[in-house]
Amino acid sequence: MKTTNTIIIIDLEATCWNGPIPKGQVNEIIEIGICLLDTQTGSISKNKGILVKPEQSEVSSFCTELTTITQELVDQEGVSFETACEMLRTQYSGHEYTWASYGQYDLNMMKKQCANRGMKYPLSQNHINVKALFSETKGLRRKVGMKGALGVLKIPLEGTHHRGVDDAKNIAKILHWCLSQ
Repeated sequence: MKTTNTIIIIDLEATCWNGPIPKGQVNEIIEIGICLLDTQTGSISKNKGILVKPEQSEVSSFCTELTTITQELVDQEGVSFETACEMLRTQYSGHEYTWASYGQYDLNMMKKQCANRGMKYPLSQNHINVKALFSETKGLRRKVGMKGALGVLKIPLEGTHHRGVDDAKNIAKILHWCLSQ
């Protein structure tokens, strides 16, 4: 493990439906929002949204309403999940740094999709659950969502909520506040 001031922030978006999952489809990652947080300065770099083509599901109209991601967008600009994981390994050295997400969902989803595809996990085992850390640092009895945490801190939400590329940056701001306390 590299001991540096860098933490990788990841926010996943996945296929979803308003109701039960259609027969033959599964929840799949369609965007890996990522950025690097310098824990000393709070600067955020290499902010990117890696669009991923789903292989066993389609982007529903409900999912598009929530994320703004369309089936056409992932068809045109998406890469395979395997390529996305390779990008995490090569462009971000994902296995060498601690990484963070807001809640356990992203960790569980990443591990599950790698296992289901028989692929090597591209991130380190060191994970920070920013949702739990924020609640603990702020002394809250109940955990709040990312948008709620930004509201508590009076930090404006930047970009589009439920777009991984934007949410990763917003999560980085919350994590930096937690680490500065």
